[in-house]
Amino acid sequence: MVPLIVFWIIPMVYITYLSFTNWDFMSPVKTFVGLDNYRYLFQDPEFYVTVRATLIFAAGSVIPTLVAGLLLALLLHGKLVGSGIYRAIIFSPWVTPTVAVSIVWAWIFEARSGLANALLGVFGFDAIPWLQDGGWAMVAILIVTIWKGLGWVMVFYLVALQSVPESLKEAAAIDGASRTRIFFTVTLPLISPTTFFLFIIQMIDAFQAYDQINILTQGGPAGSTRTMLYMYYQAAFDQFNVGQASAVALLLVVFIGLFAVVSFLASRKNVHYLS
Repeated sequence: MVPLIVFWIIPMVYITYLSFTNWDFMSPVKTFVGLDNYRYLFQDPEFYVTVRATLIFAAGSVIPTLVAGLLLALLLHGKLVGSGIYRAIIFSPWVTPTVAVSIVWAWIFEARSGLANALLGVFGFDAIPWLQDGGWAMVAILIVTIWKGLGWVMVFYLVALQSVPESLKEAAAIDGASRTRIFFTVTLPLISPTTFFLFIIQMIDAFQAYDQINILTQGGPAGSTRTMLYMYYQAAFDQFNVGQASAVALLLVVFIGLFAVVSFLASRKNVHYLS
C-alpha cells in the first residue's frame, strides 16, 4: 500500500488539483481557474481529432496484433522444425527498446532512400510518402507497433494453446467435428481468458503509446498521428500549460477506466474458464 499511495494515489490527487489551475511550471503561484481547462478542451476541435486518432491507433494496432499473434502461435505450436529459433526471432523486437526500433523504422520509411520505397520500386509501385502524408503516417506507426508486439502476444498464446486439453479435441473429432470446427468451438473458447488479458493490456498500452509517435512523426503531419498522451506531452513540455496537460491526463485515465469496466462486463458472457 505504501508504494501505491506514494506513487499513484498522491500524484493522482495532485494532478487533479493541477487540472483546475493555470500554471506554467515556473510561477510560484498556481491560479485557480475551475473547469476552464476542461471547457477549453471540449470546445477545441483539435481535441476531438486527437481522440479520433487515439481510437484509430488503438483499434488498428491491437486487433491485428492479437490476430497475427494467434496465427503465429498456431503455426509454431505444432512440430515445426526450428520452431524455437523462429520463436526467438519473432520475440526479439519486444525486448528491443521502442526508441531504437522507431529510429530504424524511420530510416526504412524515409521517402527518397528508405528500404520500404526501394522494395516498392522493385515491384513497380510508386514511392509512398510514409511519414509526410497524414494517412500513411498512421499506417507507418501501426506497422511499427504491430511488428514490435507480435512476439509478446505469440508467447502468451503458445502457453494458452498448450493448456487446452487434448481429450476435448479428441472427443470433438470422434463426434465428427472438422479441425476448423474444433478450433472455433473448443480451442478458441478455452483460450479466451488469454485473449481477454492480452486485449486489455494491449489497449492500455495503445492508449499510452508515445515513443514511436515521437520518433517517427512528432504527432504530425497536421496532428493526424497525435494521440492523447502526446497531446499531454505537448501541452506540458512544449507549451508549459500544466493545467491543460493535467486535464488531458485525467481524461485519458477516465477513458481507460471506462474501457476497462466495459470490457470486464462484456467478458462475463464471452470469456470461458476451464473448471
